[in-house]
This record gives sequence, C-alpha cells and structure tokens, in this order.
Amino acid sequence: MTRARRYLRQTLTIARRDFTATVFTPIFLLFLFAPLIMASFGAIGGLGAANASQGSADKARLVLLLAPAEQRMVGTADTRLRALFTGDRQPPAIDARAAAGDPHQQARAAFDDARVDVAAVLYGTLDQPTILYAAGNRDDARYLAVVARQAVLTVRAGTAPLPEPRIERIVNGAPSLGGRTASSFFAVFGIFFLTLFLSGQVVGTMAEERNNKVIEVLAAAVPLESVFLGKLLGMYGVALLFVAFWATVLSQIGMLLPADIAGGLRQLHPAIGMGGFALLFGAYFTTAYLLLGSVFLGVGAQASTMREVQMLSLPITIIQVAMFALASAAVSHPDSAIATAAALFPLSSPFAMAGRAAASGGWWPHLAALAWQLMWVAIFITTGARLFRRGVLQSGSAKPAWRRLLIRG
Repeated sequence: MTRARRYLRQTLTIARRDFTATVFTPIFLLFLFAPLIMASFGAIGGLGAANASQGSADKARLVLLLAPAEQRMVGTADTRLRALFTGDRQPPAIDARAAAGDPHQQARAAFDDARVDVAAVLYGTLDQPTILYAAGNRDDARYLAVVARQAVLTVRAGTAPLPEPRIERIVNGAPSLGGRTASSFFAVFGIFFLTLFLSGQVVGTMAEERNNKVIEVLAAAVPLESVFLGKLLGMYGVALLFVAFWATVLSQIGMLLPADIAGGLRQLHPAIGMGGFALLFGAYFTTAYLLLGSVFLGVGAQASTMREVQMLSLPITIIQVAMFALASAAVSHPDSAIATAAALFPLSSPFAMAGRAAASGGWWPHLAALAWQLMWVAIFITTGARLFRRGVLQSGSAKPAWRRLLIRG
C-alpha cells in the first residue's frame, strides 16, 4: 500500500469514527431538529406579539365628524383606497360620528374616548377639512387627508364610474437585475447561516479526547494531519446530513406556497443558471465549512477544557459575522476593490464567490477560486496539526529550524 493510500485510509477511518459517534446518538436528533425548535419558540413569541398588536389595531379608529352625505363620500373613497393595503399595513377603520356643537371641541374630546384608540379626527367640511392626530399617528392623518381629497375629486369628476384596469401577472423569461442581486444576497446569507450553525461544533471535537488521553493514542498510530482532516471530514458529513434533511423538508413545503409567493421566488434566478448555481453553492458551502472548520479545529485543539472552548465561541462568531459583512459589501459593489479583497481573502472567499455566481456568469473564476480555497484548507490543517504537535503533545522541536541553524552557525 502506497503512502498516499495509507494516509487516505487513515483519514477516512477517523472521519467514519467521528461521524458515527456523532450521528448515532439521541443528542443528534435534538441537533437535527434544532431549527424547528427555534422556529417554534420564535413563532410562539411572534404569535403573542401579533395578537397584542392586532388587539391594539382592532381598537384604533379614524373618526369623521362630517355631514351624513360627506361621510358616505369619504366611506366610498376609503373602500377603494383601503384595497391598496394588505395585512398589518391597513390603516385604522373609519368611525363616522354625527357632528354636534363645537366641532373643534368635539374632535379634541374624541381622543379621550376610553373604548377605542383614536388615531386621527377629520372635522369641518370636505371643502375646508381639518385633521387632528395623536402623537405617532402622522401617517394615519395623511391617509385620512388623501381619502378626503379623493372623495372631493370623485364628486367634482361626476358620478360616471371610472374604468377599472385589468391587472395580469407575468413571469420574466430572463433573470432580472433585481432578481440576480437578491439571489446574490440569499447565496451569501445561506452559506453564512449554515456555517454559523454548523461549523462552530468543530471547536470542541478535540477537547474531550484530550482529557481522556485518546488523542495521544491516535497521534501514536496516525499522523496528526490525518487526524485533523479526518475529524473535519467527519463533522462535514454530519453537516451534510443536516443540510440534506432540511433541504428535502423545505423543498416539499415550497410546493404548498401560494402562487404569488412562488412566482416571486422564481424571480430569484441566478445568472449562471439554477443547475450551475446549485452545484457552485454546494461547492462553496463545502469549502467555507472546511476553511472555517480547519481554523476552528486548530484553535480549539489548543483548549484543554470545555470552559476554554466556550470562551472561544464569541471570537468565532465575530469572525463569521465579519466574513458575512465583507461578502455582503462585495455583493453590493461587485466591481470594487472590496469585492476583489473579499474574493481573495481565504475565509471570505466562499461567501463572496457564491454571491458572484448568482450575479454573473462564467466558470473559470469559480474553478480558480475553489482551487485557491482548497489550498488554504490544506495550509490551515497542516498549521493546526503542527501547532498541536508542538504546543500540546510537546513532540516537536523546542525551537524553529531557522533558529537551530543560527545556533549551530
């Protein structure tokens, strides 16, 4: 058996060992369904906030203190304009009240009504309207002004019904500029979210084995480079299983989306094509995970306790967020120097190039970028193994080679 084949076999043995030790445990089910658990907590909190907000919105009113005929005119205009708003964006309901006595005093007294929350009051006449509004409800007052103006314009134009335009939705055949830009941001965010959620677990893979002395047995039988690469590939297999599971679930949920939402998602068409983009997205997720994982594995291997591993979580998260910010800036300015820097810097290169795959075509830059990123994966693994050998196992030379040569000279 050649040396390369022996190293490969040893690496795959370590990878299979870590993969099975992680996947075939009850804790892995909690990890696999962690997004569902977090989404459930978020949905519960959002539902409570939505119910509270909806309760307040249901009690908000726009009060009219006008003559009955003018109230009907404003109500007709409100019906037409309200159709432009959907969901929570709709303005408060119209509350028409009979005008009596001093209209200004009546308008001010309307805000003291304990039964409803009055956002704005329109009084006077439509020819000379006056609107009062409570603090924080300026937009509602503006809506009420537009409704009053529309009612007057309708009366002045006559009673003939206005023609209703026909509205038809189309699907663009070619990817639009907005669709390519949105696809770029989704690509960057997708890789950032997956690596943020998955690569952090690599940090603690060596701490336990350092404590129970298993790493010393492995280091005696297998080269440390194979140990590091095997552990990284094992955890990557766990991440790949996680991604495959949720990709399957989300693809089935996507079939149940309404036609308008599904049509909007179809506009997120990358410039390089869906098939090519899916291939490059998978490749850049792989290199991003391996790059960040190799750095985190090398740094985490220096930690001797789980407390030290936990202390490393914050700087690791800061690094990942910084890479996301750099890649997002590159997507916003694709022809700038910051885009070039993001593509060349190893840790941000997968993010930036994934965004570029969605924004522009061409395969050669991506092939060169993947080779560049894999080279840095090898550098990080080799450096991490050497630091672990010298700093933890104390099996390396005490001084660098260049210093030993100077001493001998």
